[in-house]
Amino acid sequence: MTRMDPAPPLRDLACLASVARHLGFSRAAAELSMSQPAVSQAIGRLERGLGLRLFERTSREVRLTAAGAALLPYAEALLDDAAAFSAEAGRLAAQATPAIRFAYPSLLGGLAAQVARRMARRSPPIEVELRPAGWAAATAALSSGEVAAALLGAPFPREFTTAARFHVPVDHIAVPAGDPLARSSGLRPDRLGRHRVLLPGNRPPGGMWARFAARLRGPQRVVGGDLDDLAAALDLVAAGMGLLPVPNLLVRSVRRHDVEFVPFDGGGLRLAYAVAWPPDRVSPELMAVVRTVQEALWTR
Repeated sequence: MTRMDPAPPLRDLACLASVARHLGFSRAAAELSMSQPAVSQAIGRLERGLGLRLFERTSREVRLTAAGAALLPYAEALLDDAAAFSAEAGRLAAQATPAIRFAYPSLLGGLAAQVARRMARRSPPIEVELRPAGWAAATAALSSGEVAAALLGAPFPREFTTAARFHVPVDHIAVPAGDPLARSSGLRPDRLGRHRVLLPGNRPPGGMWARFAARLRGPQRVVGGDLDDLAAALDLVAAGMGLLPVPNLLVRSVRRHDVEFVPFDGGGLRLAYAVAWPPDRVSPELMAVVRTVQEALWTR
């Protein structure tokens, strides 16, 4: 069996194509960001390996030989194929980047964004597709597989696994600007007796909203099953429809001229959150999200 010589290196073929294009070694060297001697050596290697003279060289000109002209289209085709190979490999590598869909409540948007940034800086990176969702929408998305994990507020459904639990203290009351309560230096539940307070209809026993409602003696206004988007609920406060207990996390991130935030001593009220996911859908990407949430909480 005849032994086949290895194919010429692509770099040497690139030198052949460039010298043929410019009919000169100096311009080819500049195009390829190589030194002129290196280009000359590459052409020499090709000619020795092929046993053919590819260029006629004189002191005044460089021109292709008949053999060089015949082989040039094949060299150009190989270079084009190599470029296409690299481009397709890059496209496939981009498609292969792991991704995970992650739901979060609007109150924790800053934490969710921080998690996405940290995951993108990993090696290899993991793309986090953020999905804003309230409690009902997030639990439905977890059950259907629309998202792999969610930052979920209590109560935590028993069918989901939870980790990285944390609490957000509720230490302010949102009141309409101009309301006499806005001038108060601090409020307690017993001072809200004559004022309507906004509450969700869904108040599981032991949860923050149930404990808060039990301490109220005045009128209450139910605003839907769940009160997930506290920032949006401030519109109801501004409209005079009721007062709203809110965490300091919201107070620091929202500035409104029509709502005032008054310090509130609710006896240790706090909202509980955790990362939740279906136990039968564990993946390396999901566990990376859990660890990243924990790291973000530790460094807050």
